[in-house]
Amino acid sequence: MKKYQTEIKWGIIFGLMSLIWMVLERVAGLHDQHIEQHAIYTNFVAIPAIAIYVLGLLEKRTRYYGGSMTYGQGFKAGLIITLVVTLLTPLTIWLTLALITPDFLENASSYAVESGKMEQQAAEAYFSQGNYMIQSIVGAPIMGILTTAVVALFTRKK
Repeated sequence: MKKYQTEIKWGIIFGLMSLIWMVLERVAGLHDQHIEQHAIYTNFVAIPAIAIYVLGLLEKRTRYYGGSMTYGQGFKAGLIITLVVTLLTPLTIWLTLALITPDFLENASSYAVESGKMEQQAAEAYFSQGNYMIQSIVGAPIMGILTTAVVALFTRKK
């Protein structure tokens, strides 16, 4: 376990950042009065997400690998961060939907119908808690692997 302490730490930091991001979106009104702008602004979470991977891999390179790290070592470390993030995803989604923004899915569904983007039945199915959970659990490893592949290129050092 000590071998992966850096990756676990940064995976937990990522989970906490996700929760803070949801609070900020909620406070900004992106989950209710400005929900029409949610699809645009939610993408900016990529900035802190990538930063966390960069910081995690840089710490791994410095503290574990003594200042030099191959692409493969960085990629492996990033995959472990991604595993931690993926394992934490059900908890972060539950906390988000139960405590931070319990009306988000209903608001998103209503907006989709009112704006003519979806029919009522399709919106209710798409914006259900189960579907949101599945999308998040599937999306976390996909985005994590893509982020890792790129970040490992920039954090390698001979």
